[in-house]
Amino acid sequence: MTDPQDMPTLLVVDGANVVGSVPDGWWRDRRGAAERLRDRLADLAGPGLPGRPGPLEIVLVVEGAARGVGSVPGVRVDEAPGSGDDRIVELVAGARDRPCLVVTADRELRRRVGELGAGVVGPRTVRPRP
Repeated sequence: MTDPQDMPTLLVVDGANVVGSVPDGWWRDRRGAAERLRDRLADLAGPGLPGRPGPLEIVLVVEGAARGVGSVPGVRVDEAPGSGDDRIVELVAGARDRPCLVVTADRELRRRVGELGAGVVGPRTVRPRP
């Protein structure tokens, strides 16, 4: 039987929060901004993040106008049926037996997933470097 701690880290990304953390005109094309984020995340699936070596299982949670963004190799896009934050909490709750990391700056969401045992990092962790 596989030890859950040997499973790849589940990286759950709060798409709206990460996209909204950079004032680059994302509000004019929310779906396009989510696609750019998804593509950046795909580059991280293999190598991982500082302190979280890959491979990573990455889930990008989108909502509202960002719906319709397709998954790509390395990133599964999950369309929240309602609140993106609630969907992220559901995903984390379902992954309690494995390492889980959430990318968000939302304080309330950070508290909620932290209570479930997930680690939390801010949007800068996955944003492209200038």
